[in-house]
Amino acid sequence: MKSLNFILLSGLLFLASCQQQVPAGSGFDSVSRVLSGRSVSVMLTSYSTTLLANGRDETRLRIAVTDSLDREILTASDTVHVYVAGKGRVVAADGSELPVQTDSTGQSYSLCYLSHGVGNLLFIAGTEPDRVRIEARAEGLWPGGHEIHTLPSDFVMLKPVPGQCPPTTKSIDRMIGADISFLPQMEDRGTTFLEQGIPKDAIEILRDHGFNYIRLRVFVDPGHEKGYSPGKAYCGLDTTLSMARRIREAGMKLLLNFHYSDYWADPQQQTKPYRWAELDFDALKDSVKTYTSNVLRALQQQGTLPAMVQVGNEINHGMLWPDGHISQPDQLARLLKAGAEGVAAVDPDIPVMMHIALGGQNEEAVFWLDNMIARGVTFDIIGLSWYPRWHGTLEDLQANLLNLAQRYHKPLNVVEYSNFKKEVHDIVFSLPDDLGKGACIWEPLNWRSGLFNQNEEVTELFSVYNEISDKYMK
Repeated sequence: MKSLNFILLSGLLFLASCQQQVPAGSGFDSVSRVLSGRSVSVMLTSYSTTLLANGRDETRLRIAVTDSLDREILTASDTVHVYVAGKGRVVAADGSELPVQTDSTGQSYSLCYLSHGVGNLLFIAGTEPDRVRIEARAEGLWPGGHEIHTLPSDFVMLKPVPGQCPPTTKSIDRMIGADISFLPQMEDRGTTFLEQGIPKDAIEILRDHGFNYIRLRVFVDPGHEKGYSPGKAYCGLDTTLSMARRIREAGMKLLLNFHYSDYWADPQQQTKPYRWAELDFDALKDSVKTYTSNVLRALQQQGTLPAMVQVGNEINHGMLWPDGHISQPDQLARLLKAGAEGVAAVDPDIPVMMHIALGGQNEEAVFWLDNMIARGVTFDIIGLSWYPRWHGTLEDLQANLLNLAQRYHKPLNVVEYSNFKKEVHDIVFSLPDDLGKGACIWEPLNWRSGLFNQNEEVTELFSVYNEISDKYMK
């Protein structure tokens, strides 16, 4: 009987060890991958979302299944349905055709079978420029998706020549940042934040746990009927001025994020502000410069100039479409230069960031930066978004940042992220020559960030930021 119990116990211990351990691989396996768990989402990474419409240009697609913490599940055996809407096609990683089926709505999809929790495919561009939507679905899970923009095949590729990307000389501090642009809306709804049961200002909570920067987005006319906040104008100039005063009073610094839109600007949408919609290109360019300067002068007048400015938000597909779409790189470059000139007209010492949503996509990041730098766009720091659902693994992030640091010798910042908080900062602050300038978490005041519970109370997870601050900021 003892021997039977010993065998059973040994078997249980072996099973438990299998559930907890991940096969040796990268240094991030223990935090970003698990052998088993409850599947929640499909992660789809397209390693380039900008291709030439020549019928040959291609990019790798990586598909994985993740749990609620964005950890890949290595034993996931889900069959993933891959839908393509637009001019282009998906094939297996070796170029062979995939099985194709039709769903109940009449839509065709390709079948992708996961091996050790991961599937690799290729997307091949069509022969006409398009915005191609790819979606990876598995029953009962949040789908993963990407929009790939295919450009005219005669797109003029340029590379910088020596001297076009000089070293940054402006002072740029290390950042532990937080985008809390939603805070005025939350407070107007009656939200009160608590630490140890005592009400406390959200900005002070962040400051007291090591944060030193607050990032704010600003829209041109968010109060417009088709804007971000019809009638209330959240994230407009007035609320930005008010928040900037609070940030200064808390002893923190401001990163101001110009969206150049009345609404969200991101790789899927970069809509012109209503008041600029009918302008010709030269007037549009002048409006970018003038508007940028006007906002900054309003901040200057109350003594709250930002410590850093983003000229555009996630602009790897351009901004102010269609004039500034990436398919028109010369016009995009002129718009970006106008924004940077608007900053310099108020204070030439403010660092300017170019923000692309390509945390793990090195090939496309290089494509964008090369083509903009070669067209005369100057800036001080590269900003990237990194969410594993779209932008790859921690390994991809690390490899991309290292390559960009070596290639351009420019400071880098992961200016949007959510999960793997410690690891993101470790990667950035470990870049050579002190080129890693930190990171900025997206909306940490939401309970989904893990920093607050659903009662708006501070959680133990804030200790991570205490440790990051102690390690990198002191």
